[in-house]
Amino acid sequence: MTSPAVRGVRAAALTAGMLAAVLGSAQAGSYRVKSGDTLWGIARAHGVSVQTLLDLNGGRTQLLRPGDVLTVPGGGAAAQATVRVAAMAAPQQGTAAQGAGQRGQAVYYGGRRDARTVMTAAHLTLPFGTWVRVTHERTGRSVDVLINDRGPFGVPSRIIDLSREAASVLGILGEGVAPVRVDVLR
Repeated sequence: MTSPAVRGVRAAALTAGMLAAVLGSAQAGSYRVKSGDTLWGIARAHGVSVQTLLDLNGGRTQLLRPGDVLTVPGGGAAAQATVRVAAMAAPQQGTAAQGAGQRGQAVYYGGRRDARTVMTAAHLTLPFGTWVRVTHERTGRSVDVLINDRGPFGVPSRIIDLSREAASVLGILGEGVAPVRVDVLR
């Protein structure tokens, strides 16, 4: 029987191979960053996810400067296939069901209002409506939040933006930035 860690590594390798095959078949183009551009906006305009755009550019920093040149997919069916492969890859990369959460830094911001809860958060790739548990790595405190926004942008180590209410429960209002683990609940 294969361990969950080995299955996770095999799944990640398979996903990377599929992504490479799709990206290899797409005609890559380039895009010159303009003032006011965001990774999300550029990715959306080219029909790919932010993570796919980062992967195409060798995982470069998420900080964009006007004049930077990014590699983008050529478009058409290849770009749509890239989006599908990236969407299929997302659950393989460390969900709570596989026992491996995403680790990084959490910050807080005003948050986007939601009728269901004030415990909301922004994440770059998780689908809207996903519930995650955010656990403070040093204190062990945790809070369950609903993903209803995109972000954080600009600092690759920051993996989630928490609403003010969620940050308060986690105890990070005074810290501003805190080491966390993010596990997908549903």
